[in-house]
Amino acid sequence: MRVLSVTHGPSVPGGVFDETVVAGGHELHRWIVPLGGLPRPASTYDAVMVFGGSMHPDQDDHFAWLAREEEFLQDVLAREIPAFGVCLGAQMLARAARASVRPASEPEIGWLAVELTADGLADPVLGVLPARADVFQWHHYTFEIPNGGAELARSDVCTQAFRLGRTWGIQFHAEVTLEMARSWASEDPDDLPMPAAELVAETESRIALSNEHGRRLCAAFLDVAAGGLEATARSGARGRGTTRATTPRSSAPRSPQR
Repeated sequence: MRVLSVTHGPSVPGGVFDETVVAGGHELHRWIVPLGGLPRPASTYDAVMVFGGSMHPDQDDHFAWLAREEEFLQDVLAREIPAFGVCLGAQMLARAARASVRPASEPEIGWLAVELTADGLADPVLGVLPARADVFQWHHYTFEIPNGGAELARSDVCTQAFRLGRTWGIQFHAEVTLEMARSWASEDPDDLPMPAAELVAETESRIALSNEHGRRLCAAFLDVAAGGLEATARSGARGRGTTRATTPRSSAPRSPQR
């Protein structure tokens, strides 16, 4: 499959998700949105993954490229290309689906508990995770469930995952590597509710299991996408342009998220 990885800066790559795509023998393309330009048309991809960033999904006055990304993701949704979003990526997919994105009641930063809902336990993608797990978080915003979607996971603060058709979004960082977490802690230590060294130390003890969960999650997403692609091929449809059954504003600066 041809998979697009959408990122928002050099320190927020696709982590173990990108690694899983490559290990699976798929063709990985990357679009670093703030650097400008556009990827190939959405219809040329079999799956799209959208990752985090230090900006917020309503900061168009500071990041004019957010509107360009939203337009691309609206095309992804309209064509039913399987998509998976993480943190800012999930918020941007929710925004593209016309759901509300807004500050959460409080930030979630560090290793915090997330619990799957009944829909999450039954989901072919999120359902590969434990019913309850401590996951890496770094966000100040949340999203409403898009119309017609389902909530797949929650924390004590907000919704942690949703599904809308062939689109999934998670608030937590299942893609994060130890190197990424170290970089974030170094870049924004003042945003942390604990000393940076403490976060890094906890991450060192937890990252192996987190990476295993992240790889499972990405592999499950790719399996669903590939299954849809095979079904489209069997039906004799091209699967690129009509309905796809394949895999894929406040202006004031605020505290960064990932």
